[in-house]
Amino acid sequence: MTEWILALVPQYGLWLLAVTTFLSCLALPFPASILMLTAGGFAAAGDLVLWQALLAAAAGGIAGDQLGYWSGRGFGAAFLGRLRKDPARDRLLAKADAFMDRRGLVAIFLSRWLASPLGPWVNLVAGSSGYTWVRFTLVAVAGEVVWASLYVGTGYGFAGNVEAASAALGSALGMIGGAAAVLVLGYWLFTSPHGKAALQSSGD
Repeated sequence: MTEWILALVPQYGLWLLAVTTFLSCLALPFPASILMLTAGGFAAAGDLVLWQALLAAAAGGIAGDQLGYWSGRGFGAAFLGRLRKDPARDRLLAKADAFMDRRGLVAIFLSRWLASPLGPWVNLVAGSSGYTWVRFTLVAVAGEVVWASLYVGTGYGFAGNVEAASAALGSALGMIGGAAAVLVLGYWLFTSPHGKAALQSSGD
């Protein structure tokens, strides 16, 4: 299916990009990341306009986030309960729940681009758990802008070499994730009572 979708980029371009990012934010198996890299390559070749590709990718993601949020808010815990009957969905929702418990609004931001497989499930959890629409939207929009900029921009920088762009972006995101984990651990060690106790015991 990926090759078929990529073959449609020259003909449908921006609309295809927006629809694909929208559907991927609903946990549907569409290759949004690859398509954004490809769109960046087309922009580098002059077949698409870069800012328009960025806008289309971000707009599709934002619309998908909104639908997920309002589904969670409108249908609530009963809807999530039905989803949890499937073991795979139950695991993802459990991870999204835990992520939101630990990070709150930061989880919404990071699940747009750094932990994107959790994004659709975080949307549902945010809607069903009472996060206000304004707070959710501001953070989700910021995350989608980062997501679109990273992937379309990397595709543009690598002039359509999707394999090289994907490898470089994967390495960069891995380093970002590692650095974020170190910062979070350091913050916990120096600010929480348990962290301070752990530091003190290690020094004894």
